[in-house]
Amino acid sequence: MLDTETASAAAPALPRELQSPRAKLVYLYLTTNGDATVSEMGESLGMKKLSLYSILKTLRSEGLVDCDGDHYVPN
Repeated sequence: MLDTETASAAAPALPRELQSPRAKLVYLYLTTNGDATVSEMGESLGMKKLSLYSILKTLRSEGLVDCDGDHYVPN
């Protein structure tokens, strides 16, 4: 069983401006994996590319994610 300190240290803090559960999921995916393409995220998260592009656009406008070629990376 994980104690609270171990669980808190393992999970990155979510920015307060993230309200959407899907945006939180994508952000957490990128912070734990470092970078990913839309195709990789779609396969891993079971989300459609169209939804991911919309979420990534929002995350980029919030300054939480950046795009390096076809890879998205957390800021």
